[in-house]
Amino acid sequence: MESVWTVYGKRADFKGIGERFGIDQVVARVIRNRDVTGDENIEKYLEGDLSMTYDPLLMADMEKGCRIMAEKINEGKHIRIISDYDVDGVMSNYILLDGLKNAGACVTYDIPDRITDGYGINERLIRAAADEGVDTIITCDNGIAAFSAIRLAKELGMTVIVTDHHEVPYETDCDGNRSYMLVNADAVIDIKRHDCNYPYKELCGAGVAYKFIRCLYDMMNIRWDNPERYIEMVAIATQCDVMALTDENRIYVKEGLKILERTNNIGLSSLLSVNGLAGKPIYSYHLGFVIGPCINATGRLESAKEGLKLLMCEDKKEADDLAEYLKELNISRKNMTEDGVKDAVKQVEQNLKNDVVLVIYLDKLHESLAGIVAGRIREKYYKPVFVVTDAEGEMLKGSGRSIVGYHMFDALTEIHDILERYGGHELAAGFTLKKESLCDMRRRLNENQSLTEKELTPVVRIDVPMPISYITKPLIKQLALLEPFGKGNEKPLFAQSGLRVKKAMPFGKERQYIRITFMDADGFTIEAVDFNGIDFLKSIKMWFSEQECDKMLKGLSNNIILDVAYYPDINEYGGRNDIQIKPVMYKKHEE
Repeated sequence: MESVWTVYGKRADFKGIGERFGIDQVVARVIRNRDVTGDENIEKYLEGDLSMTYDPLLMADMEKGCRIMAEKINEGKHIRIISDYDVDGVMSNYILLDGLKNAGACVTYDIPDRITDGYGINERLIRAAADEGVDTIITCDNGIAAFSAIRLAKELGMTVIVTDHHEVPYETDCDGNRSYMLVNADAVIDIKRHDCNYPYKELCGAGVAYKFIRCLYDMMNIRWDNPERYIEMVAIATQCDVMALTDENRIYVKEGLKILERTNNIGLSSLLSVNGLAGKPIYSYHLGFVIGPCINATGRLESAKEGLKLLMCEDKKEADDLAEYLKELNISRKNMTEDGVKDAVKQVEQNLKNDVVLVIYLDKLHESLAGIVAGRIREKYYKPVFVVTDAEGEMLKGSGRSIVGYHMFDALTEIHDILERYGGHELAAGFTLKKESLCDMRRRLNENQSLTEKELTPVVRIDVPMPISYITKPLIKQLALLEPFGKGNEKPLFAQSGLRVKKAMPFGKERQYIRITFMDADGFTIEAVDFNGIDFLKSIKMWFSEQECDKMLKGLSNNIILDVAYYPDINEYGGRNDIQIKPVMYKKHEE
């Protein structure tokens, strides 16, 4: 898909910033591009630690909720935690479960089944809790929209504390004014409440649960003997829930990665081992693409309780066996996902190519994989995508992934009359509807959308147009200070135009990778490794003649000149440490 390349034009005294903080001006430019301004914020960005996080009491109802919980613990009441079934839900549940147990609570937990229950707390879970003598329910990573379930809990005489981070439901009047609706719980702790004064609104569910336990311990005068407690769980949840890696979240993930490398949690240690990560540096990539998916696979294909069970393991052998099981489950999930993506692409190409909002019905796809497939299709077509699968009876379930400029939760709110249930936020959402409403949903979402061609064209933001000759090992080391990378703190992207491909050599078992030597106009060369070598060769064959491609592959003089967007790196191999670049994308160079 053709994209537009733009260079950040944000201004600052880069020389002065570089001198004050001992960093290269290129690094200073990247920091400014992430909207980090002012010496205090720059220092927090570069050196931030747990002491720089915010007071939990700034959250609406936090003091009230903790006071209720402290009373229930002291009275010996049966407390039930109910979370979501994804990574954030599992981590939130663990933090509350372990934290409340250590506070002396009589506490149990439950997690909804993705297939039979769907998202969040529901009436079945409420009745089950009542039958087991539960006095107080505390939710995590859900509950802000559970009106009927919480109403039932109150009717049955239970106390309910909601901790969540999702959008608060609202109704819109004829003038477009919003009226926000809060569930009738005894305490509603959600950073998205319009009357919540907490200064940072991007915490995940585990972040809110962590704040709750911190506040509860202070209120009950329980010694917080380990300042690093639960931080690795918050880090994993933050990354896997695709929360912004800014401000407080950045600190949690940055510190959590360090803690995870030496974790005392037996289950997480086993999960690192079975994935070949024991004793190795852990990066944000590993959270989102290795650790998180293994835990998520339980909630998708089995029960999320298995993921929580792993975190609670105290026996090493049991933890190793369970971690291996989670790993194998994730492999199955990957294979099923690939089949779903192929079916979705086929459907789009045959029937839906003219739709701006893609509503794809995949009757053979496991409903738990709808969100993953939707994300993959969004990446391919750069359009908002809803993937819909079969549920029980005549019902369908769907999951959506969006692009910048299309607020998915708002879009579903506009058609709420044909939805049985829905929830989410700007870039992701889930819903349930009747089969007979599917075509109506597709039609109305496309009629309601107002996306422009500009919004439907992916924009590649170049941080700095940087010649390859400027790259040094000290610069690469400084760029590492900007980690962890993720949403809101994207990995820096550099570019140079007019690089000649001196030679390109495919390698790998199936020759799927390619090693490229680039040369600038002054004859300076640098090595690059592209792990999407097949796509690189497809592009070259589309832009240049077969003869030029043949020369390139033989290392002969050729006329293949490209604009290259890249990230600098160190190739550590065979005892050597050589500078290289990792190409991200290419364009045919135009004079």
